[in-house]
Amino acid sequence: MKRLLFLLLVLSLPAMAQRPEHTLDIPVEKWSGKTIMLIGAHADDDANSHGTLALLQAHGNQVYVVTLTTGNVGTQDPNLSRTQLAEIRRHEELAALAELGIPADHYINLGYDDGLLEFEDRKAVVENLVRWIRKLRPTVLMSWDPGKNYQRWHKSDHRAASYLAADAARAAMWRLLFEGQITQEGLKEYMIPEYLFYNDYDHDDENTWVDISDFVEKKVNAFAKYVSQYGPGWKNYKATLSDTELKQMKDDSRNHVRMKDGKPVEGFRYYKGLPDGLGK
Repeated sequence: MKRLLFLLLVLSLPAMAQRPEHTLDIPVEKWSGKTIMLIGAHADDDANSHGTLALLQAHGNQVYVVTLTTGNVGTQDPNLSRTQLAEIRRHEELAALAELGIPADHYINLGYDDGLLEFEDRKAVVENLVRWIRKLRPTVLMSWDPGKNYQRWHKSDHRAASYLAADAARAAMWRLLFEGQITQEGLKEYMIPEYLFYNDYDHDDENTWVDISDFVEKKVNAFAKYVSQYGPGWKNYKATLSDTELKQMKDDSRNHVRMKDGKPVEGFRYYKGLPDGLGK
């Protein structure tokens, strides 16, 4: 009898190993009535997810984008000041979100300096994010993937943003953390139930792919708003591109849309449950 049970266990191991740890009850394409909060380091960090954000907004969800820095360093144009660049990048982000159907008052910028996020007062940044989580009470948090079973390397601000978002998600659920928000500001502790983590190049941990077939052009048009970051505006910024330059930016964006099973997709690591297990 023991031998039989052992054999059954061994035979079941491959199936157990292939079983996804976190699966969606309802495909993202059918989500409705949810509140989505995306936390990124810079204006344009949400570009990885523009097709999904446009889809969610179109399907009756409330989408909010929280950017930690003003993006006031990211240029190779020697003639732009920090103040000018911060203003340009805010304008570009609002224009991109408008293409996706996301209203301007759903964009929140916390105003930290670009490139130095890891050196900010970590407690103060987490407290700031916790306040917004408790205000918006998102059903789903989207952010850079902090890593599954190991620390994922990102460039500086992205790495910081991934861990700040994860730490804020955990802190927001505890009534006695940042208690003044509850006793003085009328907010309530809150636990985010679902997460969609995105990444730049390493897609090994993805377990969810969103079909963005109906939203590819919105994604392309939104990306084309980031003139200061891509194409000719990176080294020599100009507010208006020529028709040829604009077409090139859109073509480049369209060519980078990922395909899976013949469909354009965006990939994520989906997680559901206590924030303590985000890395599992």
